[in-house]
Amino acid sequence: MSSKESPTSTLTHQVQREATSSRSAQPQLYLLFHCDQPLAFSARYSLGDSEEVAFGRASDGSGLKLASPGIGRFKLSVPDRWMSSSHAVLRSVSNEWILEDARSKNGTLVNGRRCERTSVADGDLIELGHTFFIFRKAARSPHSPASLEAGELRPPAAGLATLVPALAEEFEKLATIAPSTVSVVIHGESGTGKELAAQATHKLSGRQGAFVAVNCAALPSTLVESELFGYRKGAFSGAIEDRLGLVRSADRGTLFLDEIGDLPESAQAVFLRVLQESEVLPVGATRPVKVDIRLVAATHRDLEALVASGRFRGDLLARVSGLTLRLPPLRERREDLGLLIGMLLKRHFASRAEQISFSSDAARALLLYDWPRNIRELEKCITAAAVLARGESVPLAHLPEPLRAALSKPQARPPPQPRPEGVAGDAGELQLGESDQRRREEILNLLREHSGNITAVARALGKARFQVQRWIKRYRIDTKEFHS
Repeated sequence: MSSKESPTSTLTHQVQREATSSRSAQPQLYLLFHCDQPLAFSARYSLGDSEEVAFGRASDGSGLKLASPGIGRFKLSVPDRWMSSSHAVLRSVSNEWILEDARSKNGTLVNGRRCERTSVADGDLIELGHTFFIFRKAARSPHSPASLEAGELRPPAAGLATLVPALAEEFEKLATIAPSTVSVVIHGESGTGKELAAQATHKLSGRQGAFVAVNCAALPSTLVESELFGYRKGAFSGAIEDRLGLVRSADRGTLFLDEIGDLPESAQAVFLRVLQESEVLPVGATRPVKVDIRLVAATHRDLEALVASGRFRGDLLARVSGLTLRLPPLRERREDLGLLIGMLLKRHFASRAEQISFSSDAARALLLYDWPRNIRELEKCITAAAVLARGESVPLAHLPEPLRAALSKPQARPPPQPRPEGVAGDAGELQLGESDQRRREEILNLLREHSGNITAVARALGKARFQVQRWIKRYRIDTKEFHS
C-alpha cells in the first residue's frame, strides 16, 4: 500500500461510512469459497459506489482486508498463497464490469475458463488462485448492510444464515413472527431446508413443548385420526394402552406438517376442527381434549392451485396461512454455497472440519453444478468426499459423476473484450473496442477544446478528475501536446 492510501480497514468499517438503507439494485461481488480454508471466508461486497476493485494476495497472511486508495477504488487483499500480489482488476466500463488479469502467475478463470480480459455477466464464477467469487449484476438489499463478512453474520437461529440480502430479510420476518401464534407456511423444493427453518421457528418461539414433525404424505388414510389424535385403551382391536397421538404430543410446542399438500382428504376435514377449536377427540373418547399448538407447515406444491383443482380445502388453507416463507433452490442461492459447505462440514466433522480442504477442480465442480436435489444432495456429496479423502485435500475424483461432468459442460460466455490499455497490433497501434474508441475520441476533442486542462475536461464530462486521468492513462494519451 502506498503512503497515499487510506489505512486498511475491514469491510464493515468501510460500510459504516456508506448509506446502508438503499433499496435500489446494486452490482455485488460475493467471496464464495476458499479451497484451502473452506470454513474461513465468505463475504458480500457491494459495488454500487465502486469503479474499480483490485485483487491481490495479503502480504502479511492475515484475514480479508479492504483498502481504499481513492474515491471509487478499492483493493481487496486475500490470504491466498496461490494469488499474486497484484492478481486481477474488476472495472466498471460503459455500464459493463470488465475483469482483467494483471499478468498473475496462476491466471484468472471465469466459469472454469482462463481469460485475460472479459466482461462478467450475472452469476459468473470468478476464480483467482484458490479463491472463488460470484458476480451479481443487480441484487437488491432492502435493509441489509451494503456489504458483510461471514464472521459478522448474526443469524437469528441455526439454519437461517445467509449472505443473500433478500433471503436475510425473509429470515428476519420469520424471527419476528416466531414468538407469536401466527401459523407459518414454508414453500420450497425438496431438500432446500424446510424442516431446518421449521425447527428454527420453534427454537425462536420460546415454546416449552416439543417440536413434532408429521410426514403428511406417509399418513395412512385409514389411520389418520388415531395417528393424529391418539386413542383410548380398548378403542379398537390392538389398542392395548392410551396413546397421545401426534397433535397432543406437540401440546405447548410446535406441530410441523411436512408436505401438507399431500395430506389425505379425510385428514384435511378432521384437522380443520383442531385448528378451529384448539381441541382433539381421541379415538374411543367421549370428550375432546384441549391442545395448545403452534402450526408450521411445509410444501413443495402450489396450495392455491390444489384448492382450485379441488384437491385441498380452501378453508384449511385459510387456517394454516399466516406468514409465507419461500426458500429458493440451491441453484438460485449459489452465493451461500461457501457458508453451507462450512456449516455441513462442521456438523459432520466437528473439530476436524478445519483440516478439510478441496482441490481447485473439486471446488470448481461444486460451485458450477446445478444441485437439482438442493442442500440434501450437497450434504451427501461433500461428507462422502471428505471421508474418502482420508485427511488429504478432496480431489475431483471423489465427487459423484454428475459433478465431474459439470466441468465439461459448456458455459455461456459473452465474447471477450480487448484490453482497455490496448494491445499492440501488427502496426503497433492501440486496439480498442467501439465504445472505448468513442470515449477516446471524445476525450481528445475536449482536451483540444480546453488546452489540455484535465479539470475542465472532467467538468465537461460530469466525471471526477481521477476518472479522466485513468482514461488518459488507459488510452495512452499524451496531454502535453494539447497545452498551449
